[in-house]
Amino acid sequence: MTRLLILGSANIDHVMNFDFLPESGQTLMSRDYRLEYGGKGANQAVASARLAQPGTRVDFICHVGDDVAGQQLCNAWLSDGIHPDGVHQIAKTSTGNAMIFIDKNGENMIGVSPGANATLTPDALLRHQPLIEAADWLLVQLETPVLSVLNALKLAKYQGCSTILNPAPARTISKELFQLVDIITPNETEAEAITGIEVTDSASAKLAAQMMHQLGLKTVIITLGKQGAYVSSEEFCGLLPGCEVDAIDTVAAGDTFNGALMVALSEGYTIDAAVKFAHRAAAIAVTRAGAQRSIPYRHELAIAPSAP
Repeated sequence: MTRLLILGSANIDHVMNFDFLPESGQTLMSRDYRLEYGGKGANQAVASARLAQPGTRVDFICHVGDDVAGQQLCNAWLSDGIHPDGVHQIAKTSTGNAMIFIDKNGENMIGVSPGANATLTPDALLRHQPLIEAADWLLVQLETPVLSVLNALKLAKYQGCSTILNPAPARTISKELFQLVDIITPNETEAEAITGIEVTDSASAKLAAQMMHQLGLKTVIITLGKQGAYVSSEEFCGLLPGCEVDAIDTVAAGDTFNGALMVALSEGYTIDAAVKFAHRAAAIAVTRAGAQRSIPYRHELAIAPSAP
């Protein structure tokens, strides 16, 4: 049985829709408001669970509050088939919250209050060591304490686990952490934060990828929104176009891509085939409103749009 593990954040998302995103100092009236289940880690865990083949075990290491929101998240993840062993409700702590603004083109701005996510410290991580030791693949982001992410990657690599870092949100990352990562999946903004190179197209993505290789990263996948993803690895180098769809909400697109990528790679897909699989999953997600509720199931990929 293949075991997939995600370590990361879980939030309740407060979502507002606008015709356009506000500028600094500007107040806008939203067209509507809704609550969603989100957080990069949780979104990626849900994507992994929904897209994996039967028999694959998906675990999620995260902290939520001892509030109603935390219990609602736990119940939802159970219904998606995520094992509960790594999920802990922290006493006298609120579940993480995110404020999300979305414009009419599906672009978004996000602010996060970490809540219980901040309690996933290196000491707290020790209780989850058996899950990390048993994993075949580990997917991490940067919405939980970075030292915990580093320690999880160290333990995973010691056990021979394959590792993926989605370096979001953009922040300073140590070279030590990079050397524990097999695959990194930044978007344009995150790639620029790592390399200092403004990434706008395939040519600039290639330069950024080359610099990331110099930091010790073996496989670099830079997501470029509508353009697709630039892949730089020993197996494949080049731009893989995305699927052409009418996007209405891009909130969970990157998380869907990352979860799908791990699933495909764990099933033996080549790197280019895995990215195409992930493109199809993300293409469905952006045509739906919401974060976790927009993420497709495996059977839906059979009728998903293909790249041009």
